Amino acid sequence: MQYSEIMVRYGELSTKGKNRKDFIRQLGRNVRHSLHDFEGLDIRAQYDRLHVALNGNDSTAVIERLKGVFGIENFSPVIKLEKDFEAVKETALQMIQAQYEPGMTFKINTRRQDHQFEYDTNQINDKLGGHILRNVPGIKVKMKNPDITLRVEVRLNGIFLSSETIPGAGGLPVGTGGKATMMLSGGIDSPVAAYLGMKRGVKLDMVHFFSPPYTSEQALAKAKELTSKVAGYAGSINFIQVPFTKVQETIKEKVPEGYLMTIQRRMMLRIAAAITLARGDKGVFTGESLGQVASQTLESMMAINDVTNLPVLRPLVSMDKTEIIKIAEKIDTYDLSILPFEDCCTIFTPPAPKTRPDLEKTRNFEKLIDVDGLMQEALDGIEVTVIHPGENFMNQSEDVFAELL
Repeated sequence: MQYSEIMVRYGELSTKGKNRKDFIRQLGRNVRHSLHDFEGLDIRAQYDRLHVALNGNDSTAVIERLKGVFGIENFSPVIKLEKDFEAVKETALQMIQAQYEPGMTFKINTRRQDHQFEYDTNQINDKLGGHILRNVPGIKVKMKNPDITLRVEVRLNGIFLSSETIPGAGGLPVGTGGKATMMLSGGIDSPVAAYLGMKRGVKLDMVHFFSPPYTSEQALAKAKELTSKVAGYAGSINFIQVPFTKVQETIKEKVPEGYLMTIQRRMMLRIAAAITLARGDKGVFTGESLGQVASQTLESMMAINDVTNLPVLRPLVSMDKTEIIKIAEKIDTYDLSILPFEDCCTIFTPPAPKTRPDLEKTRNFEKLIDVDGLMQEALDGIEVTVIHPGENFMNQSEDVFAELL
């Protein structure tokens, strides 16, 4: 059907108090950013609803974009009509017929802002319901949990009909929860952690450590493409690539094998914290899940966190791998994450890393390397790329991907 607009209903932000208007304003900005390449859309973020007037645009494409915008509880494609009740009856019938399958039930739900309209709410429900019952064989009325609910809104500027409610992404609009950095590897976990951070309204800068020649250009491209996947929930994301080769080589040369991983992760967090402060961000997100690998025990986390006073946020901390994979599949990062390109977290991994590193020993072993010098060299070499949704960085054919998978 040719819809006139998309009516967006707010989720959690509708519970906000005096700052509700700030959340609504940010959601409006995010929706405009997400739909920036559609010409002629009119987007109005109002107190109770957000309206996207399509002005001839394809509703299906707009709907797909809106599904990925945090802060939306649900939304409906809507047809706007003049206050001609015969036209309303025929359009309502067409909307029901487009969705009806044998055995389905329906109800009419009318709201009337224009109290001067010729029919009141009950009369509209009765007249439309009767028209549908007469013209759709086998359909029945059901007031609780019907298969189809036809919503009718009689406003001052026309009558609006909708018969479909599409779930949104929920959460809070990205940008309302402050800014932070995300330590992004090429694995399954960190893109999921980024998604969950953004769902709470946090705008993230991605920090990715790469170590050529031990890690390949394909591994770097994979991390960028993972960023482009989750950028659909944020509009665009700054991707900060940090050269880490010298740091890793120095640690491998000078630090006892059992503490290689702990010192390496301390250096990563220390550098990420420096980037966080320099960019005015307020915390560091990681993809760690408690007990999943050797570096993710409580003792390891304590030894690693020791290098910064910034909040280190771990959205996956209590999730098991099955739960994480389920979300990765939902947000379409899983297949990309499992491509076999090593990142710097997996190189130089000792056969028997300390799962419960001693904090004092960790601090003493770290004195064997030039922490400040290595940090500064890494920070001097960072590169920042703005990544937009849907960008392709892998530049490989589908056949190659299929072979790798």
